Amino acid sequence: MSNKIILAGDVGGTKILLALFELSGEQLVQLKSKRYISRDYKSLEIIIKDFLASQQAAPASAAFGIPGPVENGIVKSTNLPWIIDEKVLSKNANISKVKIVNDLTATAFEIPYLKPDEVILIKGGKKENKSNNYVVVAPGTGLGQAFLICENDKKIVIPSEGGHSDFAPTNQIETELFLYLYKKFNRVSYERIISGSGLPNVFNFLVESGYAKPKNETLERMKTEDKAAVISELAINGSDKVCEKALDIFISVLGAHCGNLVITLLATGGVYLAGGIPIKILPKLKTKTFTDSFNNKGRLKEIVESTPIYVLNHNTAALNGAAKIAYELIKEK
Repeated sequence: MSNKIILAGDVGGTKILLALFELSGEQLVQLKSKRYISRDYKSLEIIIKDFLASQQAAPASAAFGIPGPVENGIVKSTNLPWIIDEKVLSKNANISKVKIVNDLTATAFEIPYLKPDEVILIKGGKKENKSNNYVVVAPGTGLGQAFLICENDKKIVIPSEGGHSDFAPTNQIETELFLYLYKKFNRVSYERIISGSGLPNVFNFLVESGYAKPKNETLERMKTEDKAAVISELAINGSDKVCEKALDIFISVLGAHCGNLVITLLATGGVYLAGGIPIKILPKLKTKTFTDSFNNKGRLKEIVESTPIYVLNHNTAALNGAAKIAYELIKEK
């Protein structure tokens, strides 16, 4: 294949998506893609070799978005027993230029390229106050986030593990939730609440604290199904009051955290909600509970009020962002 071929990957704990892209002028066109079940393989290298052999491809560069902090081109995957080194990967996969980035870094890199039909507007902003600073927050299995700063044609992505920063309650019930989780974990991060693993913590708090009693059908479903998915579903359709309350607390804390990130970076360009959860709880994100919590920043309220919020309505942003990062590697020649 042509040396204009590049390889991109979105590497998750459950599945991995690899794709080949071709440079057509200044545009990237996806050629072939393939999904792999992560735990069926002993390493990312084996998957890459299988994919490239099946396509008879020799890409000029590659980039991969992987959950976990990346240091000096090395990442220990958060949900897989893999340590991935971009230099070793480059040598063994025979790809001259390889870049490993956090998966939220890849997603953030894609933000300026998103088409109107790839996002859903949750809250509008003010164009006159818009900056070129953006925030990506991704509640999924965990809580990922990243920052993007655009300066002319240059895009600077700042990785972040801020989902593990200390949770700050903003009202009485959140204070009680904090104390409940503090006794359980000795420290309470935002990820303990606003993630797929965190939402059941909120539900358990409400039940054990006697706020309300869930339906027996809810508890039965939780024995065999994903608890966060059950809570979200029953909250959205209004069939269990405890689930509704749990999700209300979830989106209130999420709104406050997003607002904190905006004033931290003055990211009035926008907040982009990615990850597996936001698209599934869209009706709740469109309520005043979320936006009021986001806007509740006292003397700095005007900054967050002028900032738009979007939800990504597709799951290929990390892959496409990785492809563009791989493209940048070629441009550096």
